[in-house]
Amino acid sequence: MEILKQFIEFLLHAENHLKWVIENYGVWIYVLLFLIIFCETGLVVTPFLPGDSLLFAVGALAAQKLIAMEVVLPLLLIAAILGDSVNYGIGKWFGPRVFHFEKSRFFNPEHLHKAHAFYQKYGGRAIILARFVPIVRTFAPFVAGVGTMEYRKFFSYNVIGAILWVGLFLGGGYFFGLHPIVQKNMKLVILGIIVVSVLPIAWEFFAAWLEKRKAAKGVK
Repeated sequence: MEILKQFIEFLLHAENHLKWVIENYGVWIYVLLFLIIFCETGLVVTPFLPGDSLLFAVGALAAQKLIAMEVVLPLLLIAAILGDSVNYGIGKWFGPRVFHFEKSRFFNPEHLHKAHAFYQKYGGRAIILARFVPIVRTFAPFVAGVGTMEYRKFFSYNVIGAILWVGLFLGGGYFFGLHPIVQKNMKLVILGIIVVSVLPIAWEFFAAWLEKRKAAKGVK
């Protein structure tokens, strides 16, 4: 529970935490950001890492000249593209048998099935759309690797999705991060981004609950 509280604290005050890293470790901030985005998109065991909110906070810091946009933009684009590519490769290596893996501390098969349903619903576009849906973003490339999508096709969706995702959130933070209202309410802005990001997942859970309820009533 304490770890969860610390994680939420980091999300809501991402800008302040990143400033602390910049002040104490300088250019190592770029290594940290690269690793977070790479792991969040590339490893199915780290879907909890910040994505949307982190990119917005980084954009805001770039607007304050604390981070170089000309460095962080291509760096995080590479991290996002490379992360999805590695995730695809891992999915290809594991194959369909991964759907039968048991739930563990580091792996929840429910997330995998959600991403699979999302992938089946939207086809190749899921790789682009998933960029904007937390958790699904982490599992969609993995599912694509497990499936029959050829890598050349996947890679094109991967690049388009990364450009849109990183560009929109990083750009949003850069262009709006210096606005007085945003600066005074950065915590609320970050919270809003988190809530909006989670809404699609919340809706899926609600829809699934309704279906189960209707099915239960039908049985009775």
